[in-house]
Amino acid sequence: MVPSVIATAAVGVGLAQGALAASFSVSGQEFKVTADELNGQGFVQYGSIATEDGADPTKSGKAHAVAVSGFRHATITKMCQSVVTPNLPFGLGSITMKLTAGDPGNATGKDREKKLVDATGLYLDISDLNGDAEFGNIDIGVGAGQLHDPGIQPNADKYVNPNGFAQRAETAKLTGVKQRAWATTAGTFKLPGLHLGLSKGVDECY
Repeated sequence: MVPSVIATAAVGVGLAQGALAASFSVSGQEFKVTADELNGQGFVQYGSIATEDGADPTKSGKAHAVAVSGFRHATITKMCQSVVTPNLPFGLGSITMKLTAGDPGNATGKDREKKLVDATGLYLDISDLNGDAEFGNIDIGVGAGQLHDPGIQPNADKYVNPNGFAQRAETAKLTGVKQRAWATTAGTFKLPGLHLGLSKGVDECY
């Protein structure tokens, strides 16, 4: 676990500096994410399949049905992401890795915007989502193959039925977000005020 934690921390530092394009996945484990608010432009949502890294998706338990939410651009306020690694040896038991970022504090205007998590080409492979939502110019019931800007997640088109149910909107505002997800990918993912910590036991975002 130690090398993977070091690698994750190194990637996190690069992301905080806006230097890397991000592509996250948690192999074989769901993780939890919360956010006070997500404001997105160019929203799409459709059904797909998430496969475990390097696994044969035809094998039982290695493929998972997901609702993919995509955003051309999104800002996130007070994001928290957590995942629990259970039953570690040497008496360690369960360890929670928690990442937080995007807390603007009392900042206003441009200073506040600079402290928010900022993502482009953001895709979330979700199994469960709770919160309040407000959409601008929404189309419900379009075919997944008609989605553009953004469209289907890159390299995932083979798991999407082009005639399957989908929806899209010019804008989307989600508040009080609580979700479980299998993967998050983004073209760029900036995390101001990043903090990544490990704690013993189960200490998830919710």
